[in-house]
Amino acid sequence: MTSAVRVRSGEGPWGSWETAVARPDPRLRPGVIGYRGMRLALDRPRARLEAPIGAATLLLGFGEPVRISRAGRPTDTLVCVYCGPTTTPAVGEHSGRLAGVEVLLMPWAAFTLFGTPQYELANRTVDPDELPHALGTRVGELAAALAALPTWEARFRLLDDVFARWSDAGTPCSRRVVRAWAELTRTGGAIPVRRLADDVGWSVRHLENRFREQIGLGPKAAARVLRLQRARTLLAAGRGQAETAAVCGYYDQAHLSGEFKAMTGCTPREFTAARRTPGHVPAPDRLTGAATSLALVSERGALFSKTREPD
Repeated sequence: MTSAVRVRSGEGPWGSWETAVARPDPRLRPGVIGYRGMRLALDRPRARLEAPIGAATLLLGFGEPVRISRAGRPTDTLVCVYCGPTTTPAVGEHSGRLAGVEVLLMPWAAFTLFGTPQYELANRTVDPDELPHALGTRVGELAAALAALPTWEARFRLLDDVFARWSDAGTPCSRRVVRAWAELTRTGGAIPVRRLADDVGWSVRHLENRFREQIGLGPKAAARVLRLQRARTLLAAGRGQAETAAVCGYYDQAHLSGEFKAMTGCTPREFTAARRTPGHVPAPDRLTGAATSLALVSERGALFSKTREPD
């Protein structure tokens, strides 16, 4: 059964908002990380930058579309969205009115639920109803069923039941991939790939092939994402750049800065300054305790406004 649902809401001259968060049924963990419901009715469009994280995201929208931009790719306008593992940032925009449930998944769990090799979905944003394998058209139907229910508790219970059925019917993931991913996550991407392969009893090449199939990224690329995820969290908590670079295993501060720019589109200083702007309520982070998101304003995506409004 889903854990207790925590609901928050507010309103003001800029509109109203409501969010609900819960952990899924224990039988789905750790593959399904969490649920976050949202209902926004704001006075103007909103945008947020999403940095790469060690998870996949499924948005089950209730009717209002979001626009998702990623460098080098066409802009997607979708109601339901699947975003697999990525090494590049994305900007999501909506009209100010948005409702739905965001589901955070371990990449290997997404492989089981969707029945699709994850390398086909890496660094992409897709309509999950267009995936060629296990889910077919069921995502849109699920989103409509969720929208029709009266409470967040009922919606999350339905998700528990549906994901349990899909997981039972899906393609099993490799236990060695799960073990390797857990170790890579535990070390913040610091464990060498050869040692990771030795730990699970595979060659490096075989580990790379299975990671691309069931995670979407190779182990080296996944380690980059997890290393930077840890670095962002430390910087947001007040650690200096030089200390963060050393703790997270970067060669030096310049190496950290280069990786930061490549995977977030901004420098460490810009990222941390935006999250600390006085009077600014940050965009809700997708992973609890991790610095994953930034609120943006203006057509240029400039970092940030000084009004206390939800993002």
